[in-house]
Amino acid sequence: MNDYSNLAVMHRAAATRLGPRVALRYKRNGLYGDLSWHDYRRAADQAAAGLISLGIRPGDRVGIFAENRYEWLIADIGVLSAGAADVPLHAPLTSPQAAYQLHHSGARGVFVSGQAHLDRVLDALGELPDLEWIVTFDKTTPREGAPPVYTWAGLLQRGQQELAKLEPEIHAREAATTSADLATIIYTSGTTGRPKGVMLSHGNLLSNATSTAHMGNSKSSDILLSWLPYSHIYARTCDHYVTIFSGATVCLADSVDTLLLNIAETQPTDLTSVPRFYEKVWSAVEPLPPEVRTAHLKAMFGTRMRRFSSGGAPLPKHVGKGFEQSGLILLEGYGLTESSPVISFNSFDACKMGTVGKALDHVEIKIADDGEILTRGPHVMQGYWKDPEATHAVLVDGWLHTGDVGTIDEDGYLSITDRKKDLIITSGGKNIAPSELERLLTSDPFIDQAVVYGDGRPFVSALIVPNLGLLAEKARELGTTLDAENDLIQSQAIRQFLGDRVAKLMEQVSKPERVKEILILGRALQASDDELTATHKVRRRHVISKFENALKALYEKSDTAKFNACSE
Repeated sequence: MNDYSNLAVMHRAAATRLGPRVALRYKRNGLYGDLSWHDYRRAADQAAAGLISLGIRPGDRVGIFAENRYEWLIADIGVLSAGAADVPLHAPLTSPQAAYQLHHSGARGVFVSGQAHLDRVLDALGELPDLEWIVTFDKTTPREGAPPVYTWAGLLQRGQQELAKLEPEIHAREAATTSADLATIIYTSGTTGRPKGVMLSHGNLLSNATSTAHMGNSKSSDILLSWLPYSHIYARTCDHYVTIFSGATVCLADSVDTLLLNIAETQPTDLTSVPRFYEKVWSAVEPLPPEVRTAHLKAMFGTRMRRFSSGGAPLPKHVGKGFEQSGLILLEGYGLTESSPVISFNSFDACKMGTVGKALDHVEIKIADDGEILTRGPHVMQGYWKDPEATHAVLVDGWLHTGDVGTIDEDGYLSITDRKKDLIITSGGKNIAPSELERLLTSDPFIDQAVVYGDGRPFVSALIVPNLGLLAEKARELGTTLDAENDLIQSQAIRQFLGDRVAKLMEQVSKPERVKEILILGRALQASDDELTATHKVRRRHVISKFENALKALYEKSDTAKFNACSE
């Protein structure tokens, strides 16, 4: 499948082959600067030597608790070259959440971004008996009684001083690392209970990265703008390891809020993103006439953009179709953390809009009798860290039970219909797929987000987040004068307007499936409130739990309060 025994060897081969060419571009003092493949590898070797001098042994675990930055990528390769495995932590995690993952994984050290992340680790020191040291990418102020805190620059300097002595050891560790060895433990963002640590080997990630690169026809001339969190497997594989394999250049975006500005600055050829970003872009241009809309989209994404990839959550069909009609192909794929992550993907050569594509090379997919999607192959995780019971529940005879429900058509294209455990069964016994209804609701330009509710209830309801900008324009058309967003969603005229649009949408589904009541939320769902995952996928259970009392009230007052508002 590939010529490499592990990820570190793949990186070293790319650096040797490409030398002075640009590997990474990132902001320094407000301007993009370049890091060559040669310098990328040298920094990774210095990091590996620094880690070995701190006592890191093959098989040890090292945490990385930071937002996206070029040091994150170097630290990852340094850890792998030292023969260890890393534990990436989502940057927004609280102190107790971070402490659980560091303690549960047995991490001996952790890289942190700056003072805020350092403080979150130090606040939980009592729960981290295995933690021996911390490395900070930015300058920080340590606390008295804390374990040794080193700066990133200090670690690299230490590694440089030790490199002549330790370079043979680094090469020996790389040579000894096999495809079966653990590369990373990624904790899933559980909606209930503790998150589970997904164990991915070098072979898991190598097979997935190389197969994804081949299917996507990735080239060394590609320029990828990267913004999704590297702590999530989607960006880790598709932005990080795929580009190492292909030798492409990665440009680091400042944040999702500056993505369009960064596109203008870097003029990329590729963008890996999640549906939420494409939905926002589409909602901004959808009201425009088709010819104007196409011009706006092409101006927005630059002249070199050739490939848009979408994953992490279902892409609304109207968004994919809209991009296609504008001459921009949006390629949707499917996977999960436990599958490294890509299971299937649309490509330029084989694309069917509305599906999540065909299986990658060496990946098997089948549909169980109950409709669940199962997959088998070198991409499937080794299991859950220290949780054999949970492992045995999802890995049966080599097949990973994804928990998703779907179909495969006669041409081999996979379609996802719902989450197996998210199926709603109304009190009338009707089985309903909430994701299909949510896609239908968000196809309306006035609705940005939707969460469907109704398990065990006599009918289906939904919490919706409106497009407040478009809604404000509509309010002016209706002659409604409003002072604030809260006034907007409290307006009877606006609530009736949204209710009528929902009712019209529901004519497309059977009567038992129709959303009959809506709760209007006056703000977007937020990742910072645990309402969205790292890839901006709605955490349905958490959102429903948070707003359940208000949703329950819809059933108690269904005859008198058809369209309620929630300004929380």
